[in-house]
Amino acid sequence: MQIATFTQLRNNARYYFDAVENGEIVKIKRHGRIIAEIKPATDDDTNQTWENPALRLAIKGTALSKTILEERDKSKK
Repeated sequence: MQIATFTQLRNNARYYFDAVENGEIVKIKRHGRIIAEIKPATDDDTNQTWENPALRLAIKGTALSKTILEERDKSKK
């Protein structure tokens, strides 16, 4: 396990990501506190959520816009 400051990570990102790629965990500190942990991805992490199709929402019944227009027409009479 390695600990690096945010500035060290920013200036030497390749070094730290190479370490993570080799199985190490890197903890990142900012202002003296650990704020993040970079660890190797697992097989569970390979299926990214943005690759999955989104769910479509379907609401049964009359469209809200149609109902509003009908109510406006009724109020004008």
